[in-house]
Amino acid sequence: MNLGGAGKRIFQLAILVLVIILLMASTTSIPTGNVGVLTLFGRVTGETLPEGIHLVNPLKSVQKLSVQTQSLKESANVPSNEGLILALDTSLLFRLDKTMAAQVYQTVGADYVEKIVEPTLRAAIRASTSAHTANALYTNARELVQQQIQDELTKQLAPRGVIVENVLLRDVQLPAMLKGSIEAQGIADFQKIVAAGISTQLLEWKGIEATEKLAASSNAKVVIIGNAKNGLPLVLEPK
Repeated sequence: MNLGGAGKRIFQLAILVLVIILLMASTTSIPTGNVGVLTLFGRVTGETLPEGIHLVNPLKSVQKLSVQTQSLKESANVPSNEGLILALDTSLLFRLDKTMAAQVYQTVGADYVEKIVEPTLRAAIRASTSAHTANALYTNARELVQQQIQDELTKQLAPRGVIVENVLLRDVQLPAMLKGSIEAQGIADFQKIVAAGISTQLLEWKGIEATEKLAASSNAKVVIIGNAKNGLPLVLEPK
């Protein structure tokens, strides 16, 4: 085919435009903190792309998944081993294992947090709290419960491609009746401690201090020296 000068330039321009279109279709960018999972006609190829710019087969699609740390908060009513129901606020820190991103996308999907992480967290919380008394959960067993939940989540989620970083118990709320009982016991213990620290000598000294303050007051009063019990002055206000 004999092309004139103008026709040749049009042909070259068309080739250039086609090349640009193919390059644009073949170029993909993976943002920082993400991994790209490649699919071909809806089938996961098993290939993944790290962050950055890549040239790929234009027939392939790229699903971008975050591999950054994520936070999942869970508020649930859970049982203690006595059968009491406690309100527990928990935070889970986790991230997707980038080496297993293609497997996670193929077997679970991009919504793996809702499908496997959330229900596994709820089950681990219930299993751990049911092994402890409500009083222990409210006082000295919190760190142990955190570790038990984290160990169980690691056991369940690591094979599914999710890395568990940390579990935090933000708050434990006891039933009102039990919480009131614990507080009442705390007040009783405090009163015992205070009572044990009060001596006769301390009371007499406090009496002397009070008498001195009253004696220094400008209000009219009658001071009788020599209380029969402890020798402290008696301060009487005249009528």
